[in-house]
Amino acid sequence: MEKEKLIELVGVSKSYDGENVLKNLDLYIRDNEFITLLGPSGCGKTTTLRIIGGFVTPDTGRVIFEGKDITALPPNKRQLNTVFQKYALFPHMNVFENIAFGLRIQGVSEQEIKRRVSEMLEMVGLSGFEKRAVTQMSGGQQQRIAIARALVNKPRVLLLDEPLGALDFKMRQDMQYELKNIHKQAGITFIYVTHDQEEALTLSDTIAVMNQGIIQQIGTPEDIYNEPKNAFVADFIGDSNIIDGVMLHDYLVNIRGVDFPCVDAGFRREEPVDVVIRPEDVILTTPEKGQLQGVVTSLTFKGVHYEMDVEACGYEWLVHSTKMEPVGSHVGICVDPENIQIMHKPRSVDEEAAGVDE
Repeated sequence: MEKEKLIELVGVSKSYDGENVLKNLDLYIRDNEFITLLGPSGCGKTTTLRIIGGFVTPDTGRVIFEGKDITALPPNKRQLNTVFQKYALFPHMNVFENIAFGLRIQGVSEQEIKRRVSEMLEMVGLSGFEKRAVTQMSGGQQQRIAIARALVNKPRVLLLDEPLGALDFKMRQDMQYELKNIHKQAGITFIYVTHDQEEALTLSDTIAVMNQGIIQQIGTPEDIYNEPKNAFVADFIGDSNIIDGVMLHDYLVNIRGVDFPCVDAGFRREEPVDVVIRPEDVILTTPEKGQLQGVVTSLTFKGVHYEMDVEACGYEWLVHSTKMEPVGSHVGICVDPENIQIMHKPRSVDEEAAGVDE
């Protein structure tokens, strides 16, 4: 069943010192959705989060919550809480008191505080740690305390601004699964900001890929990875070979002087295009069987696959394969038609974004 829209941003723009950080942004977020705002530094993702939270006022546009305009509403009047990268826990308070802090300010009864804090500790897997000093807790545990403190007030929305950024790689991976579980248990909307593509793909129901204040593409992790709308998205989400090509006619593209069948249509004849091919979709074979011929120039073992660079027709192809070809090997390159994605060449960021919904 389609989830209801909970939050809408309508025509939101924001500038700092004359520089446009957000450009006429439209976005809606569903109830109980885990949506990630993903993009490089300076793309506007954190500004978008802060506008939703009420910490920043947009220059133009509106923030709608359940059909009501909350653009001018201060953060403490909104039905949401925020978890920042720096957890801002109180070092002089134990775990219980950190989580209970907001409830005490509200004047909640001691019995209700104990019940709700206990409930939150169980949700984040920290039952029995009530009296522990927060300074004695690991980074991952501190992050879970910060989430529990944010959730104990029963917000409708939890905003998470790169909350795993301070953790090491292994702990970050562990916390990704913890976050997914917490989201499922809490049953509320999570709006997550990160520049980490793997994190976004792992956690999200929906990803909004941003660049220079514009949403380049929004969709499920599978859609974003398998069907990127433009070369920026393809390059930013995972590894890609992005090659200049010419669309000869429907279903046929010329790459480096060689004609490749593809499944794309609707381009102009002889139109210059960007050709996107994922490294795991490049098939290495014997030279005589390849659509292109090349030489392996580097080889790295990645655990689940080998990563190879193959020099072919003046382009360095990135290849991921479970079969290893030694450096110096002469190989053939083949690509199945359905694994070739054709993109219009962008003329400008604004024109490219305008074409996203075509």
